Amino acid sequence: MKVKTSKTAAAAPSPAADASQAAGARAADGAAPGAATSVAKDASGLGVAMDQWARIQSDYLRNATEMWNQSLQTLRGSAAPAQPIADRRFASPEWLANPAAAMAAQLYLLNANTLLQMTDSMQCEERTRARVRFAVQQWVDATSPSNFLALNPDALKKALDTQGQSIATGMQHLLQDLQKGHVSQTDESVFEVGRNVATTAGDVVFENELMQLIEYRPLTAKVHERPMLFVPPCINKYYILDLQPDNSVIRYTAEQGHRTFVVSWRNPDESLKAKTWDDYIDEGPIAAIRTVQAITGADTINTLGFCVGGTILTTALAVLAARAESIGKASAAENHPAHSVTLLTTLLDFGSTGILDIFIDEAMVSLREMTLGDKAPAGPALLKGQELATTFSFLRPNDLVWNYVVGNYLKGETPPPFDLLYWNGDSTNLPGPMYCWYLRHMYLQNELRQPGALTVCGQKIDLGQIRAPFFVYGSREDHIVPWTAAYASMPLINGNKTFVLGASGHIAGVINPPAKGKRSHWTNKQLPATAAAWLAGATEHPGSWWPVWSDWLKTMGGKLVNAPKAPGSTRFKAIEPAPGRYVKAKA
Repeated sequence: MKVKTSKTAAAAPSPAADASQAAGARAADGAAPGAATSVAKDASGLGVAMDQWARIQSDYLRNATEMWNQSLQTLRGSAAPAQPIADRRFASPEWLANPAAAMAAQLYLLNANTLLQMTDSMQCEERTRARVRFAVQQWVDATSPSNFLALNPDALKKALDTQGQSIATGMQHLLQDLQKGHVSQTDESVFEVGRNVATTAGDVVFENELMQLIEYRPLTAKVHERPMLFVPPCINKYYILDLQPDNSVIRYTAEQGHRTFVVSWRNPDESLKAKTWDDYIDEGPIAAIRTVQAITGADTINTLGFCVGGTILTTALAVLAARAESIGKASAAENHPAHSVTLLTTLLDFGSTGILDIFIDEAMVSLREMTLGDKAPAGPALLKGQELATTFSFLRPNDLVWNYVVGNYLKGETPPPFDLLYWNGDSTNLPGPMYCWYLRHMYLQNELRQPGALTVCGQKIDLGQIRAPFFVYGSREDHIVPWTAAYASMPLINGNKTFVLGASGHIAGVINPPAKGKRSHWTNKQLPATAAAWLAGATEHPGSWWPVWSDWLKTMGGKLVNAPKAPGSTRFKAIEPAPGRYVKAKA
């Protein structure tokens, strides 16, 4: 999924958010046990507990009075200068040096905190409260005084210091971004796919309408006899797994002696707008698995799926297992081709998908089906990549939107080069029917977890029929696939299972090479019923989780054999060098 967990996305929440969470906890406490609570409701059935409402009002008046008195005393010189504001949007000295700006920032934070407290005190169904809170948070973040030139002393000082050049440059940036259709998060001119991102050497050895299959050149004299196939998400480009040589999961895997293949999804155009979920399963991982088997001669292969790529891979393996049952060849390797399965930040159980839960209901899915899917009066249409990218950016608007509005436009700054954010802006389209099926049957109806509930490629599928060890990874601060939701996959799969938890978010937690010594990870050989119990018994280790996975994968690779001297095979010849044409197509 398109997220974007970067250095900015991994930043700590603002004090306003912390305060609102504390307020929500106070509101949840409510009145003392046994006390009667008066609730006022409007015509929609929404309401608030009157005692909580009164407390919020009282706290607001008290804090506003204290703020006003402190400001007056500071102006008169009878009080110490105001302390720095504990919010990075207002952290520069210019905010404190300007009493009016400092007052505006403090009043904004107070108002924002109060609005979020009021939202948390609503007496209603939890999803309704979450939706209202999301809407209020969007409005609160958008109306920060730091987002307006006239109210931002930082930007005004820079305009004076540069004699207005920062404003002129900011307007140029704005016009350029309007032409591109998105807010620039990095200096995109620095990067080029195949030149300084996605540079691991390899060759395209197979392609169809939906994907190219890349075989990477061996980096060791000997390789494990059992090859490795990566299935990345189709709503992103695969090179998140191959950004730079020092943080490339693909290169790292090849360095560990694995013959590595990767699916590179095509960026769909109008000719592919009617493609379905079944098409993606059959022409994606199933076609890739058969090709890797044919090229290498291996009966079984190791497999890895990342995010929705993991959902697609697991679905494909379940389809093959179901076909095996239907033809009475349950033990044939060709029908159970995965010797192992690695799932990185993947949902199989969509019962709790974090912040995305608030967007998806019957009305929303039906609307998408009527505008993009098979039910659309004008026929299927593409879901534009920029729409997805914008949606995911606004899940963390301060980090991924307003931070760049202020820097790019108000201050006229060019964002620094950052490979992950370049990838983040390289969006992809999706065929409407495929996207709508995924929304309905996964997110809305959560049917993948139910044996026999889904029919894919003509087969009723059951994840429990997949016969392979699983290595499942979750990121602790992931807001796209909450780690507890990744852990919920464990009861759905059979055989030997390993779960590892990494620090940071959806992307940064995964792309964490050992050489940098960053972050930490948790392991626990036990698999209790709940994620909380697993974490309570887990051991934290410094550094990357990659070596843990590498040690596990080594046991799955089989004996070492001489590395192939040429890519592909007699039947599957090299088509073009990696990264190939498909990944270079823009949305």
